[in-house]
Amino acid sequence: MQTAIPCTMMRGGTSKGAYFLADDLPDDPAVRDKVLLTVMGSPDARQIDGIGGATSLTSKVAVIAPSSDPEIDVDYLFLQVVVDEARVDDGQNCGNILVGVGPYAIEHGLVPAQDGTTPVRIRMVNTDARVEAIVQTPGGVVEYEGDAAIDGVPGSAAPVLLDFLDTAGSSCGSLLPTGNACDTVEGVAVTMIDNGMPVIIMRAGDLGRSGYESKAELDADEALKMRIDKIRLACGPLMNLGDVSARTFPKMFLVAAPREGGLISTRSFIPHDCHAAVGVFAAVSVATACFTPGAVTDGLAVVPEGARKTCGIEHPTGVFVTTIKLSADGAQVERAGIMRTTRKLFDGKVFVPAASFGQAA
Repeated sequence: MQTAIPCTMMRGGTSKGAYFLADDLPDDPAVRDKVLLTVMGSPDARQIDGIGGATSLTSKVAVIAPSSDPEIDVDYLFLQVVVDEARVDDGQNCGNILVGVGPYAIEHGLVPAQDGTTPVRIRMVNTDARVEAIVQTPGGVVEYEGDAAIDGVPGSAAPVLLDFLDTAGSSCGSLLPTGNACDTVEGVAVTMIDNGMPVIIMRAGDLGRSGYESKAELDADEALKMRIDKIRLACGPLMNLGDVSARTFPKMFLVAAPREGGLISTRSFIPHDCHAAVGVFAAVSVATACFTPGAVTDGLAVVPEGARKTCGIEHPTGVFVTTIKLSADGAQVERAGIMRTTRKLFDGKVFVPAASFGQAA
């Protein structure tokens, strides 16, 4: 016998994942993770026996629940289901999957829809950070169609606005976990920073690369990937993350001067494969570094004018736009936000064999 579990598949930003109500999954995290591995079809490079898309960007899960905090509407737990290992990682946020949480919460009755737009206050359980999502709800119904376009996704859709409230140091305990804007690790100058996602930023030129290589070129560059991972493993304890050998973070970035009119050009690794685009929180962390004196981005970033700045983070398939608001004295980043899109792909039930629950088949 198989168990049918209510499931909604959504594209969130440039990722895709399965969304569940917490009450529909096992309470025991170990059993829950076993179920989710089966749902996605892991471990298997093709994920042929599940609904995963055979990449880290399409093997993601959102678990949603009403929040006990009176100032928050819903709690969102992000789980990265590893494609080729029997492992589920809960150590990080995912801003792309976050984009679908507001619409999902409204459609599942967790937040009452308003006519026009509906704000949804979300607590990201992984790091206890908070965000307000503004969802388009004309006539009290979630609208998915619209004219907003984001690089890395074909076509257009309705915009979802995200305003991050308290993401600085959400995983590492402070924005700059070492207290320095720049450190030298394994002979390379790095900036370790966490404004929603722990990232390690390096100048591409310091590693003998241009920073404009394609994803395919970087994925094939085994020597570079080995060197980057050696730096990542050394930085983990310095960032208060401990041994990160079995984690999918911190994210690794090569940066170069922008070529498309943006703030900075990036190539990111998650953690070993080059990202086809760039993660939401990772983009925010990199943008924040560009406004941090002494970071490795100094001399590369092209900073726009104004107290609230629109910043393009260039990546292999386009530009990711973030907004940065500086404090009155211009000394620090006060607020960060983004515009993304989402679309509901299917809503129904996913079937899981009894053995995944630890029961006899």
